[in-house]
Amino acid sequence: MEETKPATPKAPVEVSLRKFELSDVDAMMAWASDPKVAAACRWDPYESTEPLLAFLRDVVLPHPWFRAICISVADGEDPRPVGAVSVSPTGDTCRFELGYVLARAHWGKGVATAAVKRTVAAVFGEVEGLQRVEALVDVANPASQRVLEKAGFTREAVLRKYMLKKGAVLDMVMFSFIDTDPVPE
Repeated sequence: MEETKPATPKAPVEVSLRKFELSDVDAMMAWASDPKVAAACRWDPYESTEPLLAFLRDVVLPHPWFRAICISVADGEDPRPVGAVSVSPTGDTCRFELGYVLARAHWGKGVATAAVKRTVAAVFGEVEGLQRVEALVDVANPASQRVLEKAGFTREAVLRKYMLKKGAVLDMVMFSFIDTDPVPE
């Protein structure tokens, strides 16, 4: 009989957020060109860096709250982008919408949850009058739903036939985090 060794717990990954720079286009291409990542998003996978660079320049950089999700790969190395998180204004000044995307290599490791927690903690301190951050998730994406639940969001409702995405009408789950909710650590 083969002896099994106990698993050595890995040190938690340090997640940080920062504003994007044009020089992040190659790192961004790693997840933006991945069909499995893009499947959960409103956009199709990018096939070259030129349109992604235009998106970065014209949409991401001028956006009021669009951040790179960064992790440190090795001690002493600058954190590198492995995803993105945004908090966008809606028609109501008290309510913003959260969105996030993460490179597939980092799925299931707590990176998205840590990024969402950091985002909530930061955005309520930075946006005057903000009372609610909400997120819509496809009912067929339980992993993303779990990210929000672990980050302290409340599941509110299933919105039936709510969104048209890539030619399909989808049921979406509405999550919210309000200014009186405790920010999870």
